[in-house]
Order: sequence, then structure tokens, then C-alpha cells
Amino acid sequence: MSDESTPWMRLLRELFGDDAEAALEELERMGMDPDALAASAGLSASPAMMEHVLSQIRGLIAQSTGEDVNWSLAHDVARGVASQGGDPSVSAAVASSHRQAVSRAELWLDAVTDFDPVRLEPRVWSRAEWVEATVPTWRTLAGPVAVSVSHALGGLLEGAVDAPPVDGGIDPSALLRSVSPTVCGMHLGQAAGEMAREAFGATDLGIPLLAEPRVVMIPKAIADFASGLDVDEDAVRAFLALREAAHVRLFAAAPWLPGQLHTLIERYAQGITIDLDALEDAVRDAGLGDPARLQKALNRGIFQSQHSDEQKATLESIETLLALIEGWVDDVTMRAAAPHLPDIGALREMMRRRRAAGGPAEGTFANLLDLELRPRRMRDASSMWAALHSRLGSEGRDEVWSHPDLLPTSEDLGAWQAWVEAYVTRGTGDDMDRELERLLGSEDA
Repeated sequence: MSDESTPWMRLLRELFGDDAEAALEELERMGMDPDALAASAGLSASPAMMEHVLSQIRGLIAQSTGEDVNWSLAHDVARGVASQGGDPSVSAAVASSHRQAVSRAELWLDAVTDFDPVRLEPRVWSRAEWVEATVPTWRTLAGPVAVSVSHALGGLLEGAVDAPPVDGGIDPSALLRSVSPTVCGMHLGQAAGEMAREAFGATDLGIPLLAEPRVVMIPKAIADFASGLDVDEDAVRAFLALREAAHVRLFAAAPWLPGQLHTLIERYAQGITIDLDALEDAVRDAGLGDPARLQKALNRGIFQSQHSDEQKATLESIETLLALIEGWVDDVTMRAAAPHLPDIGALREMMRRRRAAGGPAEGTFANLLDLELRPRRMRDASSMWAALHSRLGSEGRDEVWSHPDLLPTSEDLGAWQAWVEAYVTRGTGDDMDRELERLLGSEDA
């Protein structure tokens, strides 16, 4: 098989120099037919296409040099995944209808909570715009774990090829060093892109994905979601606008809350360890020649299944805080929508089930951080907030968010009726003691 007769061999020669024949044998051992691959890719008929492939490979190597994760590739993959199936630009008419829905939602919320609306103008975005705005948060939350995976993967690949570059060719060792940053960049980009396809706004998971509290709506996702329901799209839009605006009001009124959520997630992520045997199995099954297959293999459980006691406690804190957030949003949204949306009961139950069951969005986060962002006990939390509203009104209910120490713990939420009673009557005994001391002091005088 000569270089002159086989474009695929010329590509291998460019990549692996004198080791090209050995690389070809390895591909065939893995069950690949290089000639068929070259033909299907158009390399046989188009030398220009082969040069394009080589330039792309060179570019990946250049991008990954000195990086643990190819963040530029993560961004590009996220944009590509988000645009699958169409991602039209938001027209002025569509943007206007969604801003009107937000304006109505804010008015309805004014009647049921004392938390003020944010002053920042709401945004109506395409999925691509969502990606651009949220990637920095993805990098903060998932970056440390991605770096750990990249280091572990790089260690497995180290020394897999030890051959000098040919004149004018690609250094094989540099190519392999670029694999782990490339794969991890693809992995992060895939997750962010899939989230973009599902997101209605910037708070769907109960975690703010923007640096500033702002209401965001994604018309394409909302329309796709509404098309599968027996509810008018305007009602669905109004309901989702209410939920997004309620989340944003809460995060703005309790400025400590976003930071605490991010800190808990980062603390949990710091304790994650990589299962090297599982990672090695993934590498072996996927092969080194296909970063896309290797990236998909990372979804098959490469994290250690055993959590430390500290991780378990942190996970419980995350789940409890998410339940409290979702429960408050659920209660406030129900009260705000009840006079205006006849289908609020069905919409509320649908959203509860969606959050409890989890979906692709939660699944992608689990793949990245081995973390399921499900607000367990959300129904208990919603009932707790409703009971507080009944006893103390909206102001007394919302005062609980004034400091993290006022919030119930996971154990408290498991017995929320007792916690509500204790919270409502808190300080009563102390007040009586002080009054008695005042009276006794007066008599002594």
C-alpha cells in the first residue's frame, strides 16, 4: 500500500511519520476499514479535503497546547449542539411577546411577595446567545473536575506513541497530548449545548447561570415544550415567565444565595476522584483515533462510586437548598398565577414531575460532576412555605431568606410541620422571661 495510491496512507504518514504502517495495522485491528473511511470522508477524491482535515488537526493541537481543557473547542461544540434542529434568531415580534409575558409576571408577583423585581432589562435569547452568556459559569463549576479528568486521561495516554515528527509533519506525541484537552473540551461543550436545547431561561436547574440577576427567556425551547402539551402556548409562556422572574427575585433579594450554591457545588466537586480502571476501560473501548467516541465513553461512569462523608453532607446540603428554592418558587408562582391562569394546576404538576424525574439537562450535569441536581423533598418544601405564608403572611415567609442560618436543615425539612411551629413561635419564651424580669425588677424597686 503506497503513499501515492492511498490518500488515507498519506494522512497517516503526515500524522505518524515512520510509524504510519503500525498505526494502520492498529486501525485494522480495531475493526476499521481505512479505505472505506477515506472514501466516505471524501479524502480519496479530494486532496483539498485531506489538507483541510490536516489543518483542523493542526489547529486542535495548537489550541490545546498548554491547556488542560480546550475551552475554545468547548465553546464551539456547545454552539454546534445548541443549533441542532434549528436555532433561529429572535425576531422583534417574538421578543416583544416574551417581554410582555415577563412584564405581566412581574405585576402578578408583586401581589404575592415583597421581593422587588430586578432593574435589569429582561433578555430574550436564541440558544446560541444562551451559550455565550452561560459558558463562564460552566467553566467555573465544571472546570476543576474537567481538569482532573484531563490529567487522568493524559496520564493513560502518555507514552502511547514515542516517535519523532517527520519533516513538516505533525508531532505524534503532540497529537496525543492534545487528545485529553480536546476530549474534555468536547465533553463540556456537549453538556452545555444540551442544556441550551432544554433551557427556558437562566435558572432552570435552580442555580443561577449568569453573574447578574436577570430574567431570561428562550422562545425556541418554550415553543417546543408547549407544542407537546394540551395547554395554550400563551399560558405556558406566562407560567415559565413567572417561574424565571420568581427565581431571579429570590436570588436578588438573598444575594448570599447564588454564592452559597456555587460554593457547595465546588466543595462537592473538589472531593471527586476518578476511577482510573473505568477510565482505562473507556479509552480501550473507544480507541485513541476517535475523540468523539472517547468523549461519549466518559458518560459511562468514570467517577468513584464511593463518596466521602464530607461529600455526602455537602450533597445533602445542595439537595436541601435546591428543594427550598424550588419549593418557594412553586408556592409563589401558584399564588401569583391562580387568578390569571386556569391551567395553573396542570402546569404546576407537570413542572414538579419534570424537576423530580430529571431529564437530559440534569443528566448532562451528572455526567460532568457526578452530581444529580434534583430538588428532593420539593413538595415538602412547597408545603412548608405555604404553611409559613398562612401563619405569617408573605413578609414573614420571605424573611426566612434574610440569612442562611434561618433556613431549615435537611432534618428540619423532613419534619417541616414541627419546624414551622418552632419558627412561628420562636422568641416567645424569651420575651415572656424578659417581661417577667421587668415586672419583678419594678416590684423590687
